[in-house]
Amino acid sequence: MKLKSLNRIALAVVSLFSATIRAEEPGKGRTVRVLTVGNSFSQNATHYLGEIAKAAGDTLILHGDNVGGSSMELHWGKVQSFEKDPADKNGLYGEGKSLRDDLNGAHWDFVTIQQASIKSHDITTYRPFAKQLADYIHQHAPDATVLLHETWEYRADDPRFAAKEPKAGEPKTQDEMYAGLSSAYATIAKELGVRRIPVGDAFHLANRDAKWGYRTPTAQFDLKNAKTGELPEQAHSLNVGWRWTNQKDGTTRLTMDGHHANTAGEFLGACVWYEVLFGRNVEADPFVPPGLDPEYAKFLRATAHRAVEQGK
Repeated sequence: MKLKSLNRIALAVVSLFSATIRAEEPGKGRTVRVLTVGNSFSQNATHYLGEIAKAAGDTLILHGDNVGGSSMELHWGKVQSFEKDPADKNGLYGEGKSLRDDLNGAHWDFVTIQQASIKSHDITTYRPFAKQLADYIHQHAPDATVLLHETWEYRADDPRFAAKEPKAGEPKTQDEMYAGLSSAYATIAKELGVRRIPVGDAFHLANRDAKWGYRTPTAQFDLKNAKTGELPEQAHSLNVGWRWTNQKDGTTRLTMDGHHANTAGEFLGACVWYEVLFGRNVEADPFVPPGLDPEYAKFLRATAHRAVEQGK
């Protein structure tokens, strides 16, 4: 019995070693397991990640502990609520599980954290919550790599930048917002000793491109008298922008969302995530979201690659 047991152990070791070698062979598919601790921006940036991975022969396993509009402070508050009382609903996410439950419930290669976009320019809002979350993740998922998801600037014509007298500390322009968030994320990443997923850098590079960057239309569009379905020019926008939305009274209304990513923005974000998580150059990936111009998609892939290379 002892000899048979030793043989089984030896075979298991050989099989495990062989599987490890196969996983590291160039051109072979990889499986990456990711847990996001964020908000709708995490959902935006990973929307096409699975399809990009699949097109390259890779596999993504993704789970999100995301709360719309949530900050690092909110997520840390949920941790505290759970640790104080595991039955407190304030400490739970979807499916009635806490962050600790999800960290312990599976083997994660990466766990990501991010700041709420509206606070992203203000480094004081990251402290001490970023470190508290990172330490908690290291405690309950010690084999996982913590990553900092750098969110993005709002569109240049977002109402945030329209205030004649912004509140103290608020960015007056898209460039100011990017400068603030870029500095904050870089500083916090250094403090935590973690790597950034530089989606914000990629958005900024794309928005500043002479050919493919979004430009606020110079022609006047009559927003107040627009007919249902009519929209101003929004070519190469990375954000949702102007859209017609259904109201509770059954009417439709022209509204602006300069925060969230549209198809192009989601694709750009996912390309950045893919390079960081899978370690492959996304420029060779064949996936293009339905309805997206292939040449524009090629530019977005190249921009994602450039942002990741610059962020190393």
